[in-house]
Amino acid sequence: MPERREDEARAFYADILGFDEETKPEILQGRGGVWFRAGPLRLHLGVEMPFVPARKAHPGIEVENLDAAKAHLDSMGHSWSQDVDISDIRRIYVADPFGNRIEILETR
Repeated sequence: MPERREDEARAFYADILGFDEETKPEILQGRGGVWFRAGPLRLHLGVEMPFVPARKAHPGIEVENLDAAKAHLDSMGHSWSQDVDISDIRRIYVADPFGNRIEILETR
């Protein structure tokens, strides 16, 4: 993530995707970035300079109901794009505020 944009990360990952923010260890707090957690999943966003968004490499976040996730994104005014379903996986993509690609998927 770009430096000094932690509030935008919180607005997306916590407010839209529903992650809880996790306190970074004190020794790492001066580096910027923000950490999140959802159940057993941990997502650590670190600052890169210069920043280049990850448009191909991406995390895949599994949800129980992809249609409900799409409706939630719509209600939050956040766009998403459909991808082709593969074997037992339905999936969409969203971009975080920095242009990083995130896959949201449901297994059948």
